[in-house]
Amino acid sequence: MASLPVPPVDAPRARQRVLVDTDTGLDDAHSLMYLLAQPDVEIEAITTIYGNTPVEDSARNVRTVLRLAGREDIPVHLGEAAPIEGEASIADFVHGTDGLGDRFERAELRVEDESAVDAIVRIAAENPGEVDLHPLGPLTNIARALERDPDLFLKYRSIVIMGGAGPYPAPGGATLTDANTANDRRAAEIVFGARNNGNVVMVGVNVTAQAILDEHVLSVLRGIGTPWATFAGEVLDAYNDFYQHKWGRRISSAHDGLATVVLHRPEIVTGWIEGPVDYTPYADSLATRIALTSDGLPLVWGTPDGPSVRAVTSFDKTEFLRRFVQALSTGPASRG
Repeated sequence: MASLPVPPVDAPRARQRVLVDTDTGLDDAHSLMYLLAQPDVEIEAITTIYGNTPVEDSARNVRTVLRLAGREDIPVHLGEAAPIEGEASIADFVHGTDGLGDRFERAELRVEDESAVDAIVRIAAENPGEVDLHPLGPLTNIARALERDPDLFLKYRSIVIMGGAGPYPAPGGATLTDANTANDRRAAEIVFGARNNGNVVMVGVNVTAQAILDEHVLSVLRGIGTPWATFAGEVLDAYNDFYQHKWGRRISSAHDGLATVVLHRPEIVTGWIEGPVDYTPYADSLATRIALTSDGLPLVWGTPDGPSVRAVTSFDKTEFLRRFVQALSTGPASRG
């Protein structure tokens, strides 16, 4: 396995400019809260996509988080409502009918006239090498933007994607799939097949499933008493409604949360693997993986063509949890 740095390098801490593409469900809301709590992060725009919830609800949920943070100045752009091929699959059984667990009075739908795809292309063209692209949902918006500009990834500083499943599993291990790539296989193929300069990062379910928020985290958030921490706690409690059936405990995996901390603090990553990506339909889903064994060896049938992608294989769980819970506890950064 390779042990590689990932853009952005963490020294010195210049202001980090980020474009978030999100299907704003429960864990996406936590990711937005994390970014909004960082004094060194500037969210350039938020583009929305279907997935956890329909695209209009995704935009309303973004607005709800921005209202809580006092950051309604951040532009929100409406994205694609369905995959390139087929119908949208909406995860309301996880995130509730509104995407936020049906627990909150949400903000009104208000978006920019410019579409998500147009915004993704424009921001890259206007700010080459300066903005990090952070997809947290199905990759349809990003694929459509790449159709417009095949050199898009050469213009973003990094592209840190919550999706995929890292390398092939170790012998005896389970094949993992993820909803973000399965929701639009064609988009995943376009995105992971796009030209890049070593700046595309896969934060897959092989590691995000290990980013556990346990019962103590909910207790901490509920004990603080501020609107920010209370909202974060209610989001976590709603997520636990689904995840309790996986482990028999009211705990959950911070899938998007880990990807976002990797984007902001890549030094928490302790292991990487790098190679081209392949795709295997599996159990009505899609295994999107680095085409190498868990030991970093070539597959027995050979290595597919395609650009190289860096995938996270391990991370500092203690440091992730410290940073993430701190952000969910303390509130938005001041705009000094």
